[in-house]
Amino acid sequence: MTVKVTPERTKKNTALQIKPITLREAKAFIRSHHRHHTPPRGWRFGAAVYEGSRIVGVAIAGNPVARKLSKSPVPTIEITRHCLSTRTPNAASKLYGAIRRAAFALGYKRVVTYTLATESGHSLRVSGFVDDGLTRGGSWDRPSRHRSDPNPTEPKRRWVSTVKNA
Repeated sequence: MTVKVTPERTKKNTALQIKPITLREAKAFIRSHHRHHTPPRGWRFGAAVYEGSRIVGVAIAGNPVARKLSKSPVPTIEITRHCLSTRTPNAASKLYGAIRRAAFALGYKRVVTYTLATESGHSLRVSGFVDDGLTRGGSWDRPSRHRSDPNPTEPKRRWVSTVKNA
């Protein structure tokens, strides 16, 4: 009996790992790699996805930006940033899933996040999020409180995951 030996792959098949990250590290990564957003001001917690010893993505969870969600009787947290440096297979969904599981473990009952309307949301779907429709978009600037808008103001797609669909 002959045994067929297949040659090893030349590319390393390094498993992705989720690890904690500091706010300072996450903000630096976002400044370097996010295509259309600046780092958020605050946070509750964050996570990084590593391929070997290299960070390939980060996600930040914080208080919901929309006031109605902040004042909701359902404890809600928002994934305020999600950023990858490369197109690493499964890294995006691994980060979304890690933040979602951590939020539920901390007692939050709902996790929300937003994407541009042109983005598919595939990683969110496979991570347990449901498309909640388009927001109106617009500026946060108001006559009573002027703000600059460094981030896109177009309508966004809201994604939601609740404990019941976990």
